[in-house]
Amino acid sequence: VRFYDCKTAPSPRRARIFIAEKGIQVETVEVDLRSGDHLKEEFSALNAYGTVPVLQLEDGTCLNSTAAIWHYLDAECPDPPLMGKSPIDRGRVADLQWHIEMGGFMAMAEYMRNSAQGFKGRALTGPVNYDQIPALAERGKQRIERFLAEVDDLVGEKPFVAGDAFTVADIDLLVLIDFAAWRKLVLPEDAIHARRWYDAVSARPSAAL
Repeated sequence: VRFYDCKTAPSPRRARIFIAEKGIQVETVEVDLRSGDHLKEEFSALNAYGTVPVLQLEDGTCLNSTAAIWHYLDAECPDPPLMGKSPIDRGRVADLQWHIEMGGFMAMAEYMRNSAQGFKGRALTGPVNYDQIPALAERGKQRIERFLAEVDDLVGEKPFVAGDAFTVADIDLLVLIDFAAWRKLVLPEDAIHARRWYDAVSARPSAAL
């Protein structure tokens, strides 16, 4: 199994942490996004969307999204159950993960890809070029600031986002917070629960990946 990665991008990190938590061994291939390796013909043959991560299975099948990689590996290696144990747990984790992705990652992407100089003319991922829209950057910044202010309530006094067990909801929230910090957007100082949670999950060996 071969994993196409990019150390500086948030989506591959979500998959890396998941793989590490499962204890799965994969061959890793680094894709240089800044050099445009993801848009070259060789990579397009693996993933026509031109995005990372990609998990290439032994039969050549390529899974081209973090969610697809999670679902496949969770089915192949059920322990630990990072997507929830019972049907109710799985539904709750999926709800939380969706909230973090829509309210957090989408807002952050809206802000960054429409404001960063490096994404000029590349406001969306994929093979088609799109111009930046400054108004979307401003809205995205407002959205991510609001989301970060709500994390304390989201976590509460629970040890993990979904309750007593570490799940993909924790992976997503950790990666999002670190990603936002890269643009100097951080948790509020008085977010006691969120900061306690963040310190705990950041201490996990997988978080260093």
